[in-house]
Amino acid sequence: MTGTINYPYTIHNVRLGNGCNVAYVDEGKGDKTIVFIHGLATYALSWKKNIEGLKKHYRCIAIDLPGNGFSDRGDYSYGISFFAGCVNELINKLGLKNVCLAGHSMGGQIAITTLLQHPKCAEKLVLCAPAGFETFTPVEKDIYQRALQFFDLFSTEENSLKKAIQSSFYLNPDQGDDMVHDLQGIIRAYPTSVYRSMIDACIAGMLNEPVFDRLHLIKQPTLVMYGERDALIPNKLLHPVSTRKIAEAGCSQLQDATLHMIPQCGHFLQWEKADVANGYVRGFLG
Repeated sequence: MTGTINYPYTIHNVRLGNGCNVAYVDEGKGDKTIVFIHGLATYALSWKKNIEGLKKHYRCIAIDLPGNGFSDRGDYSYGISFFAGCVNELINKLGLKNVCLAGHSMGGQIAITTLLQHPKCAEKLVLCAPAGFETFTPVEKDIYQRALQFFDLFSTEENSLKKAIQSSFYLNPDQGDDMVHDLQGIIRAYPTSVYRSMIDACIAGMLNEPVFDRLHLIKQPTLVMYGERDALIPNKLLHPVSTRKIAEAGCSQLQDATLHMIPQCGHFLQWEKADVANGYVRGFLG
């Protein structure tokens, strides 16, 4: 499958206790290690611009979560807690020290949950447009999931993915075309039902495994970044408020948080404004 994808890094693998063979990228050297966790339906290379900008200073490890990228598919209990356990086990199996967890979107909620479940696994936390700061009532959860199911009746999985990624950028939505090409190639390699069930389980996990009321338990210094023009957070139909309001609400719950709102930038901030995001990360990690 890698023959059809322009993959710039060596793919490493580690087998977890649940039997899943997890793929990851391991680039750069340094006293500190950043473990990057991607968002819904993407892959390790969603952090490519950050790896390139930071690997001269830090060891950069980006995981393909189970069911995504080049990691195994299987009958796993996909969800936020499941992924958090996988991230923690990866850290332990690789013997990583001085770790900073970095998560984007769903990956941010996973990173938060990883620290809640395993408080000693990382010393710092970086959140890029994290899911989990926005909260949903039971009625809102039902509306959200029904809307997604309705949307999928009129679109192929590949087109849904392309639209989702394009909507993640504020300027030049085509800048994610290489990512879309890669991910569409990965989707074609597996049955549609396998992909769909994983996505459905991930969405249910984000809604049904909330973290907002436990954010105060995170003791690690936390860098939070959101794009001011984020079109995905908050959900505009359910919560007609600004992204800043959601960001500030979440940060107010954390013990030690620094928030940066990035102007002229959408949901995929670590890609769209990579130099800005990398600068904030370097200043945060030292």
